[in-house]
Amino acid sequence: MQNQYSIKIYSDGAEINAMRQMAHNDYLSGFTTNPSLMKKAGVTNYLKFAKQVMKEFPDYCVSFEVFGQTADVMAKEAKILADLGTNVYVKIPIIDLKGNYNTDLIHELSSQGIKVNVTAITTELQVQAALAALCPTTPAFVSLFVGRVADTGADPIAFVKNTVNMVSDFDNVQTLWASTREVYNITQAEQLGVDIITVPPVILQKYNDRRSFTPDDVALDTVHGFDKDIKSLGFSILDDAVTA
Repeated sequence: MQNQYSIKIYSDGAEINAMRQMAHNDYLSGFTTNPSLMKKAGVTNYLKFAKQVMKEFPDYCVSFEVFGQTADVMAKEAKILADLGTNVYVKIPIIDLKGNYNTDLIHELSSQGIKVNVTAITTELQVQAALAALCPTTPAFVSLFVGRVADTGADPIAFVKNTVNMVSDFDNVQTLWASTREVYNITQAEQLGVDIITVPPVILQKYNDRRSFTPDDVALDTVHGFDKDIKSLGFSILDDAVTA
């Protein structure tokens, strides 16, 4: 299936079979992973998994995240990951476990020509810190965890708008909408001028199926689901009212 949007769509996950399935879609141009997704997918050997991804998807942009929690360890890991291919972006969280910025490390890696994906960004101050740290000649991503911001009850739209505006002054940096929660987020990201959105395979499948369903179809499917579950319960409100 082709992409009706201009925004680039990446698949977010670490399950290799799902990645293979998503790669059949013409609109897909990249993959993102993270430690939590690797745990969920049952990955037991990071580099074995990463090398397999690079072998099977050599023409896709791929983001791999460091595991370390100190600048020294993360720097060493970043170089190993970056050496896997020119299409690799190394994910570095904007803050460490103590809430301190990882900007010195980001600057060091970016200055060495390593493509950095600054991840786990949830505030405009973090965006500003990331942009100030990045080398102006090395490609980079700033990943906005939009869904997680929305999970706090805050409206993330102004955050995304202001980030897009800030990043527009940096030719080497692209904005990435992360923690996607629903298909409509793709439309939102497109309308707000975001460069990339990374989407879990389960939501990408809904994106693929969207043209075969109308709101009326969704309502009908819902009540059929209710009916199926009602039958499986094996009891009746009317019968229970008699015996209660």
